Amino acid sequence: MSKMLDSKVSVIIPTYNRAFTIQRSVQSVLNQSYESFEVVVIDDASVDETEKIIHSMKDERIRYIKLRENKGPSVARNEGVR
Repeated sequence: MSKMLDSKVSVIIPTYNRAFTIQRSVQSVLNQSYESFEVVVIDDASVDETEKIIHSMKDERIRYIKLRENKGPSVARNEGVR
């Protein structure tokens, strides 16, 4: 059971032009009591303030990846898994 508690969880959040909700989504994960996780935000080539908002959230558990062109949520999710 202790091995399970030591496991790191990756939470993948694909996003596209959702600056108005992305901080709340990421903060919801950061507020969890389980602490061994990373939040992987995959930005599917947003043209809004998404990148700025994520970079303003100073937490080493957040990883931000921005795709060069919009390819849809399935591609963004798969990139997060990679």
